[in-house]
Amino acid sequence: MMVYNRTAAKADDLVQAGAEFLTPVEIAQKADFVFTMLGYPHDVENMILEKEGILKHMKKGSVLVDHTTSSPALARKIGETASELGVHAVDAPVSGGDIGAKNGELVIMIGGDDEGVKKALPLLGCFSSKCEHLGEAGAGQHTKAANQIMISSTMLGTCEALIYGHKAGLELDKLIELLGGGGAGSFTLTKLGPRMLRRDFDPGFYVEHFVKDLGIALEEGRKMGVSLPSTALANEFYVAMIAQG
Repeated sequence: MMVYNRTAAKADDLVQAGAEFLTPVEIAQKADFVFTMLGYPHDVENMILEKEGILKHMKKGSVLVDHTTSSPALARKIGETASELGVHAVDAPVSGGDIGAKNGELVIMIGGDDEGVKKALPLLGCFSSKCEHLGEAGAGQHTKAANQIMISSTMLGTCEALIYGHKAGLELDKLIELLGGGGAGSFTLTKLGPRMLRRDFDPGFYVEHFVKDLGIALEEGRKMGVSLPSTALANEFYVAMIAQG
């Protein structure tokens, strides 16, 4: 295994376990599979497509898997460029947060050509509970946008339900257990609800990245003429959270 991180110290555990720390270009030149996970679409474009990007250095027939939540348009651009170079590009954003990652139970939403996806699936299965190929390049990113649309509003509903239950004098642990088994059940309620009760607000994800994700969803909605009012409202709450530090 070859690894790279912009903050080299974050890869220390992997290096101590036997991984080789190399530059992105060195990895691209040697690897049959290259996995990336970055912060923002401009990071993805710089790492993969720009003058010093890795794509032009990858071997023909190799597979690039980008786990970044990014824009569908950029995923399509990467897919087209990769095809011209004889490389398979797979956009594969994930869901499940830090809990899913630590437990190897991420859900992976996949876009890309059939051959590249088929090659990547055995490796993706090593750290996921479910992988689904939704279509050509960009389909994984569109699916992740739908995922974030659902999560954003579900989080607001969960918080409001717990506040309501508290004010009504209900035992919130019992409320979570009961409602989690019915129509209101969700990952947010059953996994994050108990953390809220314990006042465990340690983040599993940068709120700035979630706002980025919602921005992508809202922009794609505008392009398609789709109104997303609840997502826009949730986005305002998360933007306010950033402003409050």
